[in-house]
Amino acid sequence: MPLVPSYIKKLENYTPGKPIDEVQRELGITEITKLASNENPLGASPLAIRAMIDSMKNIHRYPDSSGYELRKELANKFNIKQNNVVLGAGSEGIMSTIMRTFLLNDDELISAKNSFIGFRVLANASGRKVMWVPMKKYRYDLEKMVEQITEYTKIIYIANPDNPMGTYVTEKEFDEFYSYVPDRVLIILDEAYFEFAHDKLDYPDSMTYRYDNVITLRSFSKAYGLGGVRIGYGFAHSDLISNLLKVKVPFEPSTLGQIAGLAAISDTDFLKKTIKLNKNGMNFLSNQLDTLGVKHIKSAANFITTVWDSESMAKELTITLLNMGVIVRHLDTFGWPNCIRISIGLEKENEQFISSLGEIL
Repeated sequence: MPLVPSYIKKLENYTPGKPIDEVQRELGITEITKLASNENPLGASPLAIRAMIDSMKNIHRYPDSSGYELRKELANKFNIKQNNVVLGAGSEGIMSTIMRTFLLNDDELISAKNSFIGFRVLANASGRKVMWVPMKKYRYDLEKMVEQITEYTKIIYIANPDNPMGTYVTEKEFDEFYSYVPDRVLIILDEAYFEFAHDKLDYPDSMTYRYDNVITLRSFSKAYGLGGVRIGYGFAHSDLISNLLKVKVPFEPSTLGQIAGLAAISDTDFLKKTIKLNKNGMNFLSNQLDTLGVKHIKSAANFITTVWDSESMAKELTITLLNMGVIVRHLDTFGWPNCIRISIGLEKENEQFISSLGEIL
């Protein structure tokens, strides 16, 4: 019997966007504009930063394994009970716990092909059969996903909005889809970009779908700028949460993550600034890309994905922009080799990207 399972050997390492320090070392460029990783260009919530600094004197203590204070505050904010809330090291941490908690030997999973790469890694690493349904016009094809449901289906994953396309499933589409899903099937609704999409009139805020088999995942990494401390949360029926709490890694998330999340929830001013900046940046980039004749996908997140004629063109543009000090994300590893994703940045960063792109074109 092999030491490493074959499905693990087949996995490829996840390649994140290039860090600024790495680009500076490799190219000797001091001024870098990073628009590759969907990070908050304003930085982190000031209240969260202050709370983390104040807590440093107790960093030698282990975290509260139950996450009591943050779970309590999240329950109050969303008008649910504390036993409906779970915490994790980012939404991926909770996804991993879901896999370990609910998957049995013959269980199968369903999701969209070339959607969120974090789920793809976890699903393939589970060793279970996964039905990867191709997207239709850069959107989840829910009709085809329903057709893949079998007696072995256990988990269906939907990123809403999707990363890396930025598209979303509408309320009407989800209602229709849900009517065909058996109660025994868990639906994961990953709403990591919820704060940027919830003002869409037809966006299905999953808090209105507190069904027994729906698990909502959200994150402090994007709108609150806390990607570096890895803090995410989930909502579900108390029976699902109680079992997740049995399986989740002890002392996860970290003390700093819990404290930062607790402070960030109350930082409404920062959240408003983030959403306003993102909306203005999205409008600017969309208009400028139209002017340049660049095809792009309408996005409900904090990034915009452009579509090019070929993989070689997308790759060459990414490299040329990098040499000009602008980091964007070529989506070849996501399964979209002719696409480039651009995170919404500060006004000057968005202008720098457009200026550099225009010069290249």
